[in-house]
Amino acid sequence: MINWSDFQELCKKQLEMCKVKPGETVIVLSQGNDRLDYADAFVAAARKLGAESFNVRLGNTASVLNGPALTEVGINPLVGNKAAIEALKKADLVIDLVFLLWSDEQHQIQKAGARVLTCIEPPELLKQMFPTEDQRRRVELSHDLLKAAKKMHITSKAGTDVTYDLGHFPVVSQYGYTDEPGRWDMWPSGFLFTAGAPTGVNGKVVIDAGDIIAAPFRSYVNTPIHVTIREGMITAIEGGVDAEMMRSYLSGFNDPRAYGISHIGWGINENVNWTTMKQTLRSLSQEARAFYGNVMFATGPNTELGGDNDTPAHMDIPLRNCSVFLDEKPILVDGEFTVPELIVKH
Repeated sequence: MINWSDFQELCKKQLEMCKVKPGETVIVLSQGNDRLDYADAFVAAARKLGAESFNVRLGNTASVLNGPALTEVGINPLVGNKAAIEALKKADLVIDLVFLLWSDEQHQIQKAGARVLTCIEPPELLKQMFPTEDQRRRVELSHDLLKAAKKMHITSKAGTDVTYDLGHFPVVSQYGYTDEPGRWDMWPSGFLFTAGAPTGVNGKVVIDAGDIIAAPFRSYVNTPIHVTIREGMITAIEGGVDAEMMRSYLSGFNDPRAYGISHIGWGINENVNWTTMKQTLRSLSQEARAFYGNVMFATGPNTELGGDNDTPAHMDIPLRNCSVFLDEKPILVDGEFTVPELIVKH
């Protein structure tokens, strides 16, 4: 466990990574009683750095972390609150404690030039996965590789064999802090992603036993799920009880766009292990997304990449032991990086 003084110092270190300087405005966005200790720590840390800082506290609702698992994205307590949105747009840095990701409200704040940092994970993970300059280097190198590629081919011994036509959408990099105007990141992180062209994803993805459905279930898969994809849409989900849960979740939205294929990418954070989620029940599985060498397969909305699918049905599914080829060049083979500059030597 981390005491309040140590956590405040950790927040100060994070704000230093975000290049907070005297005279800047840092606004912390919270809701109800959720993470008020986080808000206090960030405000105190920002003031130590000479910034103007205060907490915008919205109405009380159920906590994302202490309540049910997050099942819908893009829905947040800022909707319709024009005064709060306008205040946040004037900040240099917004600390998001309510999870604005995939929302129009976050896009408005970023377009106004504010840096945005989401922070909703438990303190122990924030410390364990604290960003480093070397992680940023590896994320940005991965970004360059992905941006230059025209086709991604993913395979696995479990049976995955799927291709993504690239170049239609940008690459989004997350290295755990934000130091550029209009940029969003999440603490902790350590991964990157893009998406295939709207009709440019074809093949089969096998979510194997032991893989993780990070959102919305926050659970490990017990029986393989075979997902068939044609022209960017899921056409079949086959398998046992886990496949039934996935089918039930997606069908519950009564929205054909829920079956669209969203982002794809990989993790580079070497400071987590695959079993961490079982030890941190309050987590939203950010550690699984950032796990070193995982392939993160996602379904549903693509608005964060500039697409028009804004369905609230979103699934993030980190996969182990995959091989990734960019224009036939191997990047990962059976979950291990082959590009020397991406390999962490233990």
